[in-house]
Amino acid sequence: MIRFSLHCDHDHGFEGWFRSNDDFDQQIERQLVTCPACGSHKIEKALMVPSVTTGRQKEKMAVAMSKMVTELREMAQKVRDNADYVGNDFAEEARKIHFGEVEKRGIYGEATGDEVKSLLEDGVDVMPLPVFPEDHN
Repeated sequence: MIRFSLHCDHDHGFEGWFRSNDDFDQQIERQLVTCPACGSHKIEKALMVPSVTTGRQKEKMAVAMSKMVTELREMAQKVRDNADYVGNDFAEEARKIHFGEVEKRGIYGEATGDEVKSLLEDGVDVMPLPVFPEDHN
């Protein structure tokens, strides 16, 4: 897939994804591409700067990713150190805390996707706790 920056004859800018340059040309010829702002079929490619990642940029990205993973590990450990593990009873306990049926406290545990969806629908704030490979050792 190729992403093109496009603009219409009214200078509205937008993006489009195409299988190839020929695919873009065929869709333009058949007037299948329209401006999302005004509906014009007079579309042209805008001048684009190629996205090139240098070794220095890759190194900066790797450092940033490493820092982010370290911060996530620290956050997860802080939760584990300062909250009660409630296992598979997480959804039930979170709901009890939310509705004031039990004393408010930090908890973490396991929940299914359906349980999380139901908690969010009830207005219960939840957040997934990242699990790292070393957590399984």
